[in-house]
Amino acid sequence: MISVEGVTKRYGPIVAVDQATFEVDRGEVVGFLGPNGAGKTTTMRMLTGTLQPDEGEIRFDGSPIGDDLTAAKARVGYLPEANPLYDDMLVCEFLEYVARLRGLDDASARNGIGRAVEETGLDAVFFRPISEISKGYRQRTGMAGAILHEPEILVLDEPTEGLDPNQRVEIRKLVNALGTERTVILSTHVMQEVEATCDRLLIISNGAIAADGTVAQLMAAGRGVTRYTVEAEGQDVAETLHGLPGVDDHSSEPVDGRLRVHLEATGDHELRPEIFRLATEHGWVLWELTRERASLEQLFHELTMEPQQEGDESSPTEQDESSHQEEDES
Repeated sequence: MISVEGVTKRYGPIVAVDQATFEVDRGEVVGFLGPNGAGKTTTMRMLTGTLQPDEGEIRFDGSPIGDDLTAAKARVGYLPEANPLYDDMLVCEFLEYVARLRGLDDASARNGIGRAVEETGLDAVFFRPISEISKGYRQRTGMAGAILHEPEILVLDEPTEGLDPNQRVEIRKLVNALGTERTVILSTHVMQEVEATCDRLLIISNGAIAADGTVAQLMAAGRGVTRYTVEAEGQDVAETLHGLPGVDDHSSEPVDGRLRVHLEATGDHELRPEIFRLATEHGWVLWELTRERASLEQLFHELTMEPQQEGDESSPTEQDESSHQEEDES
């Protein structure tokens, strides 16, 4: 449904997005991840038609959106990170205002608002001033405004930012529900949300797409750092364990007369049988042996670590994106 082909966006000398290429199928919920300043927001604004790429092309169902931006924008619902709302309006007034901006006639506006309120659970605050509702309801109001014209594509930029854990769970459920009938692109820093809501991940780093696939595919393709914790009584525990195949690093600490050793290993080799064998051979008393698989957060760090270390390059991009935010949204 969405095809991004070699898209590049520059802010002066800064390349915010560099030859980005990916596709999103109809009905997918895709997580869009990246460190601050990586180009996520710029890419999402180009998908919504708010910004135009300097190079490359974005297509909806094979047609370049630049050929008819008005028609393309009508197919997209967008919740920006800032979630601009008018505090002096009632929730109902804001949604009516959005419907007018979308060019809906009275009957379409009533129907669209009714469906959006039902989907987002805004009934309890529909006639309340926006200034008096919670952050969770503010996010729901923004989502209702994004879907009341029944878009096929929903772009959500950090929809749970600033919410407490309970509110995050509610918004996560809402995103899951919205994704049953729409193509959703979701930007977030919260890895639990990605694993709970997304069919596929796109990871952007330094303006370029660094990874594309399901969580399982990306985890399998990653370097796969596995952590083991071994607590044992005996001689030369840490030194012996460090010699196991694939162990790259280790640390240890004394615990009540025993030694707790933390190992980091790469590769697919399972070390727990080897650790049991060593404990038997050396006469160790084994108190604990646990294995922790690589997490999505670790994979994200692996894929974006190098750009993050290049502070002189990534910081101007982030600053430039921030400086253009107010202008772009207006």
